[in-house]
Amino acid sequence: MVPPSLLTEMRGAAMSLTAAASGLVVFLLSVSVVQGQDGWGVTYSSTKICAVKGSSVEINCSYTYPPIWKGSDTTVEKTFWFTQKKDGELVDLTTASEYAGRVEDLCENNICTLRIKNLRESDSAEYRFRIETNLVIYAGEPGVTLSVKGLTVQVEPKYTDQVEMDCQNQCLVPVNTSYIWYKNGQITPESIYSTGLFTLGSADRYSCAIKGNEDFPSPPVYAPKLPSVSVSPSAEIEEGSSVTLTCSSDANPAANYTWYKEDEDSPKASGQIFNITDFRAEHSGSYSCEAQNKLGRSNSNLHLSVVAGSSTMIVNIIRTTLVVLMLISVFLLILWMRKKKALRSTTEAHEPEDIELDSIPEYENDSHTAAQTEDTEEQEDMV
Repeated sequence: MVPPSLLTEMRGAAMSLTAAASGLVVFLLSVSVVQGQDGWGVTYSSTKICAVKGSSVEINCSYTYPPIWKGSDTTVEKTFWFTQKKDGELVDLTTASEYAGRVEDLCENNICTLRIKNLRESDSAEYRFRIETNLVIYAGEPGVTLSVKGLTVQVEPKYTDQVEMDCQNQCLVPVNTSYIWYKNGQITPESIYSTGLFTLGSADRYSCAIKGNEDFPSPPVYAPKLPSVSVSPSAEIEEGSSVTLTCSSDANPAANYTWYKEDEDSPKASGQIFNITDFRAEHSGSYSCEAQNKLGRSNSNLHLSVVAGSSTMIVNIIRTTLVVLMLISVFLLILWMRKKKALRSTTEAHEPEDIELDSIPEYENDSHTAAQTEDTEEQEDMV
């Protein structure tokens, strides 16, 4: 018999999980603890299932219940499969819109099968079976955990222009499963197996699918497209500021990024983001972002140049002003010195002329007087 305390707890659970008639209780019992006691039980054929996206899956169980419960006849009124949302709300698969047209619930002789078609990754959940009777509501717990996985293509370079590709899924698939490979959306006859050697062009895209499930191919793999490079701040870069370069490229597998500077062989940085702090004139130049994966590489260039910042401009203005003032001062000093020298030269040049002017008349008078004297003397001698 179920202890009275457990029945009280189950009655409380019933009120939160269903709007069934008053007096019904819900059994949420663990397989290892209570499941199967007193004739109530749900047995699942498996507790974990992994299925490929787009395929179909069947989840099976059997259930039992006591014909008489506490002196009253037990009548099964409803059975169904459900999942439970994070907020505790129950999702009846037979009425939920997200499962419409994809779910079959088949029950016969206490054996029930849940069949889900066109599986989506969002179908991954725990599925449980529930019995509603006139006396008790019982749900087998734990349920069946379903994991839906999509196909992926793993790439391994082999030669210069060839790569080995492997169509993989985390779920086990039959050994004799046939595969279809697509090149740029068209079926390629290069391989019908999960693994193949393919010649890859720079613009080629490859994907795979399981034969019979062609509507659910893997995501395509391809070399990096031309990277998009941006700089922040996008305005003029002031000297001393911080600059952030960002590179992104559409690629699968995801690209790795490397930054280079023009005329430098060694990489400047790796990663999608390249930060330059305290930007200086020597940081100016052309930068290249290279995006690379196992299928190829591509790169884009960006030119950076620095302009003087406001504080630097003020310093430069002051410096220039001082230099100009110094040059003006030197120029004025040179002019003054030249003028002084010119005045001195003029003064020195005039002084000999004054002496010469004063002495010449005296010399001429003396000569004239001497001449007159000589003439007088000659006259007297003649007399």
